[in-house]
Order: sequence, then structure tokens, then C-alpha cells
Amino acid sequence: MWLYILKRLLLMIPTLFGVLLLTFVVIQFVPGGPVDQYLAEARAGQGAGAEGGSVYRGAQGVDPQRLEQIKALYGFDQPAHVRFVQMLGQFARFDLGTSFFQNKAVSELIVEKLPVSISLGLWTFFISYLVAVPLGVAKAVRAGSRFDMVTTLLVLVGYAIPGFVLGVALLVIFGGQLQWFPLRGLTSANWEELGWGARIMDYLWHITLPIIAMVLGSFAVTTMLTKNAFLEEIRKQYVMTARAKGLSERQVLWRHIFRNALIPIVTGFPSAFIGAFFAGSLLIETLFSLDGLGLLSYESVIRRDYPVVMGTLFLFTLIGLVTKLISDLCYVWVDPRVKFD
Repeated sequence: MWLYILKRLLLMIPTLFGVLLLTFVVIQFVPGGPVDQYLAEARAGQGAGAEGGSVYRGAQGVDPQRLEQIKALYGFDQPAHVRFVQMLGQFARFDLGTSFFQNKAVSELIVEKLPVSISLGLWTFFISYLVAVPLGVAKAVRAGSRFDMVTTLLVLVGYAIPGFVLGVALLVIFGGQLQWFPLRGLTSANWEELGWGARIMDYLWHITLPIIAMVLGSFAVTTMLTKNAFLEEIRKQYVMTARAKGLSERQVLWRHIFRNALIPIVTGFPSAFIGAFFAGSLLIETLFSLDGLGLLSYESVIRRDYPVVMGTLFLFTLIGLVTKLISDLCYVWVDPRVKFD
């Protein structure tokens, strides 16, 4: 197994290189780079009403010497392949670079935004699994019943509603009309002045609507996966043998079926856990004005803040590859019969 782990770790290197190279090449052809963004913001600040465009349009009316200084500031005075090699050297030292426009290290920006994404991710992950797995087991035990059909209809309807659409509806109804929940932010303005009990209640009050918008759609996949896994195990020969020995249905379900049926679910825990932090939260963060990693990535793309774009891409890709390896290793942990060789 150690040889398998070593091979997977070595394969991460060309995978990371390919992802970074492809993204870097695409970035070179995107109009309105950091130099143009800088010039546009400078002119806007002077009331000139400049528009972001190509390098040539953005450079109109700018002293050539000043333009070269701006290019040198962002490192664009060097060829693309030199900049790419320098970037790889930084990433090899886990130096993610410095933001062009926020004048902060990318790692520092990620740490600042991480609490919001962790809050959304943890709540989404635990609520989804704590509700979906028991519901899937109940559906498998009562397969074909009215309960099974009604719950299937409900989870599929929830899955069909996009999270941002549900978020808008929740904001309009419960935040605007009824005013039961706040419209934005993760905490109130006077959060620092509150006691610990009041802080917890204030946090839960703010996080309720975003979590409902993110969680509802994730029920369907986990619930139906759990149900189908249990149904597949229930039909197997060892279950009939256990029943023939006189074991109760409860003992058969929890002692024999449960462990085997949970293999595809448990092995998906690492991916689902990490994915809850970094995937699917952009629209929710924007809608509820939550300053997290999703919003950071979006704004860095819009402003052509390339160090933030490439730094977060490198970090998220690396985390995704490690998580995939952990998911594969979970197969051995859950089912010792699995052999990688």
C-alpha cells in the first residue's frame, strides 16, 4: 500500500503542473490584464472615466516610461515563460505570492476569508449527512411504501431548486417581508459587545438562511445513494443467511447490512467534507454578503488579480488531489478486503 501511496503522490506533480500551465496560458490571452486594471482605476480616480480594454487602449495618454514602471511593478516586464517558472518556484516553497491590488500575501487573504467558508462548509456537511443517511436507511427499509414515494418527491424537488434561487426566495420572504432573519453578514455590527451566549445566538441567527439554501439541494444525492446501497445489500445471500439463523431485522440491518452499505458513503466523506468548503458557495456568499473564499476567487478573476487566481487554484487543486487519495485509502479502512495491488 505504501508503494501505491508513493505513486499517487508522485502523480500529483504532473497533474498540478498541467493545471497551472493550462490556466496560465489561458490567462495570457484574456484582455484587460492587471496593467489595464491599474490604469483604468487610476483614471477613474481622477474622474477621467477610463474604460478597461486591451493593453494598447489602456496605455493611451500614459508616459511610456511610467507604463514600463507599472509593468515592472507587476512583473510583466519579463517574458511569459520566465514568469511561469518563477511562479512554480514560489509554489514549490508554498509561497502563494502577493495580491496586486490588495497589497497582501495571498496566504494571508485565504486565512482571512477561511472562517466564513469553514462555517458554511461544516454546517452544510454535517446537516446533509445527519439528515440524508438516516432518511436513506428509512427509505430502503420501507421501499415502495407511501413514505418512500413522498420523501423521494420532496428530496427531488429540493434538488431541482437551485441554491441561489432558494436563497433569493428566503431573503425576500424571511429577511424582507417577515424580517425574521438578517439580510447580510455572518454577525451583527455589535457582535464584539455581546456575551458568549448572545454571540452564539447571533451567529446562528445569521447563518440559518445561507445554510438552508446550500443544504437543501445536497440531500437528494446522499439520500438516494444511501437508499440504493442498502437495497443492494438487502438482496444479497448473506442477509438471507443471517435471517435464517434467527436474527431479528434490527440485528440484520445494523450488524450486517449497515457496514457494507456505508462503504460508498463513508469513502466519499473526505471529498464531500472538503468540497463543502470550496465548492458551490460563490453565489450564496454573494447573495448574503458573506466575505468568504468563493467571493475572493470571483473578485480576483474580475479584477485580473493573477497571484490570487493562481495561488488559490494551486492550493485548491493540491487539496483536491490529497482528498482524492484519502478517499481511495478509506476503501481499505472500511473494507479490508480491498487490495491496491
